[in-house]
Amino acid sequence: METRKDNMQKIASFSGGKDSTAMVLRLIEEDMPLDDIVFFDTGWEFPQMHEHIEKVEKYIGRKITRLHPHIDFEHWMLRRKIVARKGPMKGKIHRIGHGWPSITMGRWCTRQKIDTIKKHRGNSIRYIGIAADEATRLTSASGMKKGDKGDLYPLIEWDMRESDCLEYCYSRGFDWGGLYKHFWRVSCFCCPFKRLGELRTLRHHYSKLWAKMLAWEDDMEKPLRGFRGYTTVHELDNRFAEEDKQMKLF
Repeated sequence: METRKDNMQKIASFSGGKDSTAMVLRLIEEDMPLDDIVFFDTGWEFPQMHEHIEKVEKYIGRKITRLHPHIDFEHWMLRRKIVARKGPMKGKIHRIGHGWPSITMGRWCTRQKIDTIKKHRGNSIRYIGIAADEATRLTSASGMKKGDKGDLYPLIEWDMRESDCLEYCYSRGFDWGGLYKHFWRVSCFCCPFKRLGELRTLRHHYSKLWAKMLAWEDDMEKPLRGFRGYTTVHELDNRFAEEDKQMKLF
């Protein structure tokens, strides 16, 4: 893979998922320039993800840099004072907490992640783990536009698809404690953009995390309908409970 012939640092943007893990492992196996591996810890990761990251560190023999949001996500979601920018409440506090990230109300969590990584990145070259069958994401990858200076996409150059990345990681002993048996993506456990089936699986197999989501929503000033179908977690919980009843009957 061609890299830039300069003295700029090369850093890997590492989410801990199958694609970025496969990218980091192969970069190291092929002895590619790699000065830093950066993981943004949202505080909403599956416990198995933290175990996975520690396992990767032991495997590659080096530390992974952990970044954190400058404002705790739970505070941002539940307790941050929101000042109106327009309307009759302009300049006044009109809501407490942003609520769940959503398409309609904004993906505030993604913006914090992008800004924190950009600040840490500085003037460096970044490896991004976008798989070959997701190349269309280049138009909006991590807030960058296609062709922006300083980004490299090794998985696309290696023609590694998402399924290839998962098998590559499995072959080296990484299994995320079984997360990929339940989910195709292992982003934040409480992500409102999960598919309905994944949310159902979360409730069934990871009940403690689901209970935490219900508790968070109880603490929201006004739960926003940010999940699939613009429903709340409680509405989803009632739906899934009713489905369980029907399954038992039939």
